Amino acid sequence: MTDLDALLKSRGISQQLGAHVTSCAFDRAGHAGFALGDGSVHFSDGEGWSQIQAHDGAVLAFAQDLAPHGFVSGGDDGKFNRVTRESVSQIAVFGMKWVEHAASFAHPKNGILACTVGKQLHLFNARDEKLRTLPHPSTVTGIAFDAKGKRIAASHYNGASLWFTSSSTAGPRLLEWKGSHIGVALHPDGAALVTAMQESALHGWTLPEGKHMRMSGYPAKTESFGFTKSGRWLATAGADAIVIWPFFGGGPMGKAPVELAGGDGRAFVKRVACHPLHDVIAAGFDDGLVVMADIAREKILPVAAPGRGAVSAMAWNSSGSHLAFGTADGFAAIVDFSVTN
Repeated sequence: MTDLDALLKSRGISQQLGAHVTSCAFDRAGHAGFALGDGSVHFSDGEGWSQIQAHDGAVLAFAQDLAPHGFVSGGDDGKFNRVTRESVSQIAVFGMKWVEHAASFAHPKNGILACTVGKQLHLFNARDEKLRTLPHPSTVTGIAFDAKGKRIAASHYNGASLWFTSSSTAGPRLLEWKGSHIGVALHPDGAALVTAMQESALHGWTLPEGKHMRMSGYPAKTESFGFTKSGRWLATAGADAIVIWPFFGGGPMGKAPVELAGGDGRAFVKRVACHPLHDVIAAGFDDGLVVMADIAREKILPVAAPGRGAVSAMAWNSSGSHLAFGTADGFAAIVDFSVTN
């Protein structure tokens, strides 16, 4: 019988952190960070663990900082912070309003930090100076930079907005579709923008044409989705298998998705994370199971067995050598996939 925990045992380190893991990420130096519902951030270099209190309340937003070490975080205490192992400093404070999403784009000359507060998307430079505040018709529910940092997309009610980050005056391109849009992803080549919807479907637009794409049939909301590095596939959660839509050969319209790691219908995929170099996807289920799926070979590799809580966060480091994941029950782990002699 296959030991579903074999990789976690042989190549992983893990820790019970004591609260819901709301997000995880690797900083640019390759160290993992786990953000928790109790306001703490836990760090690991792959060997030991440390922690710091980042917010008075839950950490709602978490992303790698522009500097090599550390992260930026947003909380329900209204603060947008910089968090390292040693310290917490404020980038901006927004009173009683929640900072719900954060993102960063590193560049030697013009790195950008972004966070959302209600209907507004705020952009900051590497010196923490406010560059611009971008208004939206309703609460921003997701943000994503494009591959060059020239544009940033925001999802909201009735569609998505696409902004140029360097412009100080230009308005957004508004992509409209009625309904509640709850997350956004941009194609690596800028050829498409896709949102997840409250009604358990995805909607997309080709760019620059703006033609509509509809991806439906999910039994649950797609809380996590993203494009593979090649841009050929869009991996999504929200079903009892990893649902992967083809974005080549005229797809996804008129094309059936690939479904990998399907089960008996009792456990649904909650989180997906696309490998930064290859067409490989890590997926975490609501029963705690974690797997990796190779799309081309349709091969499934178990990483961690069920039983530690629903997977609530998942991220690769920049080289794809390490995978981090956390659960709603406070379990966190890092698994090393690098080749060793």
